[in-house]
Amino acid sequence: MKKFLSVTFAALLLAGCQITTKQGSETTTEPAQPTQTQPPVTAPTTPVEQPPVTTVPTPPKVQSFNWSGSLTPLINQMLSSPDVAAGSVLLVDNVQNQTNGSIQVSNATAELKKALQQGNKFTLVPANQVTSAKQSLGLSAEDSLGSRRKAIGLARIVNAQYVLYSAIDGDVQSPKIAMQLMLVQTGEIIWSGNGAVTR
Repeated sequence: MKKFLSVTFAALLLAGCQITTKQGSETTTEPAQPTQTQPPVTAPTTPVEQPPVTTVPTPPKVQSFNWSGSLTPLINQMLSSPDVAAGSVLLVDNVQNQTNGSIQVSNATAELKKALQQGNKFTLVPANQVTSAKQSLGLSAEDSLGSRRKAIGLARIVNAQYVLYSAIDGDVQSPKIAMQLMLVQTGEIIWSGNGAVTR
């Protein structure tokens, strides 16, 4: 049986093969058909859109000033005022920037507090107490009060007798500073001064 299957398989295998034989000189030649070459099929290309080029604007140039030289004359005027009681508690509000440009008012505020501490006429409200009072009003520690009314309200919370409100205004190239010392109990401005901010 194995032999029979082997022979049958071999016959089927050979039947599938074609034998090409020449039949004398009767071969006819057919004219060669020109073959057309077709261009290779490519998928349509979609143009890749470049994202728009965005230029990052340069930040405004921060001006540097001589805060000590600008603030010291005003502070000396205020400390020599006869209406100011020595040893009183003073709340110093952050200096406001009301100019037409960028000024680092944190440097001005720090220099203002430093000069007031050296003057030894006021006891400044500690920064942590101011931060706590601002948070009770829903403000962050860096928030400036923005108005005299809010400054007086905060001064009442921290039990200060005076509040110093300061603002820098005018052109950023030649700004001016204005300061007002207010009595918390009445809101009365008991001293005010202004001057140029020097470089």
